[in-house]
Amino acid sequence: MVPYNLGYSMREAGHHFSRNWSTSLGAVVTIFLSLFIIGLFAITSLMVNNVVGDVESRITIQAFLADDADTALVTSLQEEAKGYDGVADVTYKSKDEALEEYRTTMVSENAQDAVAALDGRNPIPASIVITLTNADMAQSVADQLVASQTFAKVCDSPDNPSSSVQYGAETVQRLLALTNHVRIGAIGLVILLVFVAFVFINNTIRLSIMARRTEISIMRLVGASNSFIRGPFVTEGVLQALMGFVLAVIVLELFRHLVIPQLTSNLQFLNMYVAPSAYLMIYAVLLVLGLLIGLLGSAMAMRRYLKV
Repeated sequence: MVPYNLGYSMREAGHHFSRNWSTSLGAVVTIFLSLFIIGLFAITSLMVNNVVGDVESRITIQAFLADDADTALVTSLQEEAKGYDGVADVTYKSKDEALEEYRTTMVSENAQDAVAALDGRNPIPASIVITLTNADMAQSVADQLVASQTFAKVCDSPDNPSSSVQYGAETVQRLLALTNHVRIGAIGLVILLVFVAFVFINNTIRLSIMARRTEISIMRLVGASNSFIRGPFVTEGVLQALMGFVLAVIVLELFRHLVIPQLTSNLQFLNMYVAPSAYLMIYAVLLVLGLLIGLLGSAMAMRRYLKV
């Protein structure tokens, strides 16, 4: 299609849409649903990544210490742990701090009853708390800690140092597995939806070509150029893609302003914030994807069914 052909192509595409509105509407709805679901998954993936990142940032390794642990050895252990790969920071948590943390993080009534039942005793051991740069490094750091001779001398279970190290290994593994499954599933769904939309556009343009084959033959006989004949079909595919894109953005914006605020208010303990710039980026990608579906779908249909 060349610039001088644009007006004609737009008019012809509009006429065909009105004459075959049910077929064209089906293509628009297919593109809309495909782009909407892709956009929804993109937004959801960003929210999941934020939640996972927030949870990962809270994952720490606690190494419990004996009550009579030598202070110099504990300090030495802290310095040693800071040198491990994947360690962001190492802090010391005293017995009193551990008891206070238990009091504030547990359900208030249960915590108060449990603390009162201790009758002034504090059975919670002191510990060093290791903050990680990456949750993937949890197992590696824990293994290095368990193998440390210094830790064996100060841990609260010298016969079995591994029992003195806690970091929720099972939780970390499940979290990482969930993240990978979500990403793989999202990629697979995006590929499937793009393929479905592409096939639908291809079929719609093919039907349009077959319905107008007599007109196309006459245009070829009078010397119309290939680009002149192709123009309306390409324009039709692009217009269908743009209409599907606009509908997808409208519904995604409704989801953004009506549904997400309800989720964030009910799940305040989860970080589900997605920056406005991220939405703009998603919409830009959807626009490009929609145009590619429209252009490639119509181009493939013409290549196969329009012999010019």
